[in-house]
Amino acid sequence: MSDKTEKMEKTGRLSVFKTYKLYVGGKFPRSESGRVYEVGDSKGNWLANAPLSSRKDARDAVVAARKAFGGWSGATAYNRGQVLYRVAEMLEGRRDQFVREVADAEGLSKSRAAAVVDAAIDRWVWYAGWTDKIAQVIGGANPVAGPFFNLSSPEPTGVVAVLAPQESSFLGLVSVVAPVIATGNTAVVVASEKSPLPALSLAEVLATSDVPGGVVNVLSGRTAEIATPLAAHQDVNAIDLAGADEDLAKELEIAAADNLKRVLRPQPVDYFETPGTDRMTAFLETKTVWHPTGALGASGSSY
Repeated sequence: MSDKTEKMEKTGRLSVFKTYKLYVGGKFPRSESGRVYEVGDSKGNWLANAPLSSRKDARDAVVAARKAFGGWSGATAYNRGQVLYRVAEMLEGRRDQFVREVADAEGLSKSRAAAVVDAAIDRWVWYAGWTDKIAQVIGGANPVAGPFFNLSSPEPTGVVAVLAPQESSFLGLVSVVAPVIATGNTAVVVASEKSPLPALSLAEVLATSDVPGGVVNVLSGRTAEIATPLAAHQDVNAIDLAGADEDLAKELEIAAADNLKRVLRPQPVDYFETPGTDRMTAFLETKTVWHPTGALGASGSSY
């Protein structure tokens, strides 16, 4: 007997079951196909019906991400940091809900699930602090031979498709999404196929956390079915294959080569460890600007 059924028998009232939806362009649509699939807990008990996204949903999400890219990439790094910190604030307020969802999704004890959620909240704060610092770390002035200033600065790649980790449905999800948007990119996220509910609930937090609509778009369903059109999409600039197995990753890499997408290959990661800057720099381009300094004479530079 499930906890919900037992509660219903004790209280004599019907439970209000949650309807999970996609998150695309700041709105919560159902899949255009009308399809859903059953999501269960670690013991096989039914939890909810999640939307089964189609290729059309994937294309709609890319359109929304591209539309949001100009405003988000053009925002100041400080402002993006404020927005990411706001996500952490909102998650803190809904901590108990996410502890329950993560415990059900991943079969964890309440204390272990709480540790996962706390780490995810801290991860948002960590990346919020990096938004206005990453440019100083990987950019700077370059010494060149000649009377020139030579300055390199990072710029976001564009629209990034993110396949969320399959097993780490919340901490892993945050760990791959936060660095993408911290650096000014927009994201189309494919949630864990087996455990999509924490990702779909995170979308509700993003919608109320000052994150502009379209900056993060969340799809649920069959990873291979959604990822294939995203990898081949001409308006997707990069793809993170964290949630793909070896065979699918190879297939997606081949599709991504058609428009020279940046590809971050899957690799073993301990999401509890403090991340480095790798996931931020993976989706940044470097722009270098040359500017004449004037004549160089015996007395030094002349400006």
